[in-house]
Amino acid sequence: MILINLLPHREAARKKRKEQFFTQLGLSALLGGLICGAVYTWYQGQIAAQENRNNFLRAEIKKLEAEIKDVATLEAQIASLRARQTAVEDLQADRNLPVHLLEELVRQLPDGVYLSSMKQENLNVLLSGSAQSQERVSELLRNLGNASQWLARPELVEIVAANVGPKGDPRRVSNFTIRVTLVRPSSNVNKTGVSAAPAAKG
Repeated sequence: MILINLLPHREAARKKRKEQFFTQLGLSALLGGLICGAVYTWYQGQIAAQENRNNFLRAEIKKLEAEIKDVATLEAQIASLRARQTAVEDLQADRNLPVHLLEELVRQLPDGVYLSSMKQENLNVLLSGSAQSQERVSELLRNLGNASQWLARPELVEIVAANVGPKGDPRRVSNFTIRVTLVRPSSNVNKTGVSAAPAAKG
């Protein structure tokens, strides 16, 4: 006996395949959405962690900038204190310079040389006087340049021959002007590296 199926089986199979397709499509979309959500959540976590690290670094940078400002302020204060200390030391050293100047002039003036005036401006001293001869002036220059601990860089400004004494018996002398520089105790160091200030007191 031959059986004939008169129902629309092709349409039913087609409908069933369409339903399976849409079901798989929906599942794929759901799975894709879950994957995208997971990736987005992971990236958001990474971004949040990086933001936290950035905020921490910003806070630490602000702290370091404040510390750097404090260090710069301290360095400026230290420099100011050192400048004041140097100024005070220079004032204390300069206070005794006139005494050393007079002592050195007494030691270094050769016989036959007489000073008539002395003018000091800062560390420069202008000496004026008379000598029996030009050789005496040269000897004074050598003494001031080589043998003096408190005087340096002597420079002959002027030397002029003149006659002094009574008209009947005048004597020929050399009037001179010398410029010399005073040496502060801080820079007055002998060959052994020891300051010459204690030695000058004795």
